[in-house]
Amino acid sequence: MKNSKVLKLSISSMLAALVCVATIIFIIPIPLGGYINLGDGFVLLSGWILGPAYGFAAAAVGSALADVFSGYVIYAPATFLIKGLMAAMAAVIAKKLADKSGRLFTSHIVSAVTAEIIMVSGYYLADATILKLGFTGAAANIPWSCIQGLAGGAIATALAAIIAKTNVLKKADPYVINHIKLS
Repeated sequence: MKNSKVLKLSISSMLAALVCVATIIFIIPIPLGGYINLGDGFVLLSGWILGPAYGFAAAAVGSALADVFSGYVIYAPATFLIKGLMAAMAAVIAKKLADKSGRLFTSHIVSAVTAEIIMVSGYYLADATILKLGFTGAAANIPWSCIQGLAGGAIATALAAIIAKTNVLKKADPYVINHIKLS
């Protein structure tokens, strides 16, 4: 249906903007390059709401734009790939687990942890190669990435539970939020 595609594109655009704003609004630079932010919560929500393809697009575009707008342009290409993969994997894993177990909360937690491992690994590689810190030097940023990952996972899981209870996206048919019980 045409309306379905228009709705999905509209929600994708909105989530890309939310990812960008959530990333920019709270920036804590870390010692060897990069920064901690709260955008991961909306990256995960992008996947859970939109599914792998549209979720990838919303998360990748919103996060890369945040890097550009906040002066971290060197990270933008890596961020595009890393955040897009995070959303896509979170969507796929959450859907499979939720369909299998019927436990939405558990599926969100497991998929968030997996997606955040992608983020930590991706930025470790980016720091080692793009910033030329080497693999030993890049390891110093791993704890900071883990803190960001924990915050992002907590934010996304809490917001997903609120969305599921309120049915605010029921007509949009979210990929893996409303249709399964919250236990």
